[in-house]
Amino acid sequence: IHALLIVTITLSPVTAAAWSENKLSGEDEYPPLWDLAPENLLDFPVKDNKIVINAWNYQERLGVYKSILNSSAKYFSAFGPQNTGNILWGLALQHGWQFRTGRLADHSGVTSCGYEDGDLLCQSVRSWWSCMNYYLAVIPFLGAVEAGLFGQLPFEVEILPPEERKDDFCYSVADCWSRMPKLMDDWKTFFEVNNVTFFFFHHKHKAVSPATFSLKLDDALGLMWKAHVNSIAYSLPKFQDSLKYLSDPEAIFAEDWSNAVDFLGATHFNTDLPTTNKFQVFLPPRMLVEGDVLSSIIDFSPQQNKVLVSLRELHKANKLTGGLLLKLWQKAMSTEAGREIGRKLIESLTSS
Repeated sequence: IHALLIVTITLSPVTAAAWSENKLSGEDEYPPLWDLAPENLLDFPVKDNKIVINAWNYQERLGVYKSILNSSAKYFSAFGPQNTGNILWGLALQHGWQFRTGRLADHSGVTSCGYEDGDLLCQSVRSWWSCMNYYLAVIPFLGAVEAGLFGQLPFEVEILPPEERKDDFCYSVADCWSRMPKLMDDWKTFFEVNNVTFFFFHHKHKAVSPATFSLKLDDALGLMWKAHVNSIAYSLPKFQDSLKYLSDPEAIFAEDWSNAVDFLGATHFNTDLPTTNKFQVFLPPRMLVEGDVLSSIIDFSPQQNKVLVSLRELHKANKLTGGLLLKLWQKAMSTEAGREIGRKLIESLTSS
């Protein structure tokens, strides 16, 4: 009940009404530089019989997402035209929001990585957001490679290491399996199950009812969110020290964001293109700085202020109860009927 109350505070009619004034259109629906990102794996450089990807360059990491989205489009064709129903859009759009708001740059002040007077496309290993995102980009990607999403590749895939903290990341399918087998297994399972489901329905049962597809979508979302939440839980303690480079308000928001993902994931919330875009309207349009006071940040909309406050209260309440609040919420979301109620509560945020 407490969880529902807190979420309901977040999703008040005042917040919901904002969507009609904040619709995204055209190129704003996609991450920045989307059209310039590599389309598929063979668009990346090949060196020494290896496809080499610099995941510390925004455009190349974006290309990782783009290749996954293109190759998995067949799984989600029933849920929206032109791949808009693909539930992996949430990861790519979050990455784009992080880039657009400057969250992927070097916040320590040591380098110009990520800034206009330096290398704007650079993603800093000193950025908490960039490091956390690595586990929601490279690990899913290598899990997809292992699951055969891209078919039989003519070359191995190698991810270039950063200049610092090399031991905190992995760089190939074999390397990631040896360092973080549980995460790799989660993402590999997600892609494998969808591949098997796709084959079964499209080759064995040509006519599939929308109701059947709906159930399979819930299953796919469950697997995706399980892998997503576990990736954050694994990487969160790894990069706790990187929060020191952020302002106090931004560091608090970062932790609030991590906590909120657990609640969102429990509902198997749909992370397709239109739904994710609706929600990103309510995220902070820039990094928080010293002096920003939640609920009264002048250059944020009332709705953006309200969401920041609600995320803060949700995190505080969960910590105060020793995590019991999340457990109660997860129990309430343990059935398909419960998750439907949870999603409707959240979706009311973007209803007109």
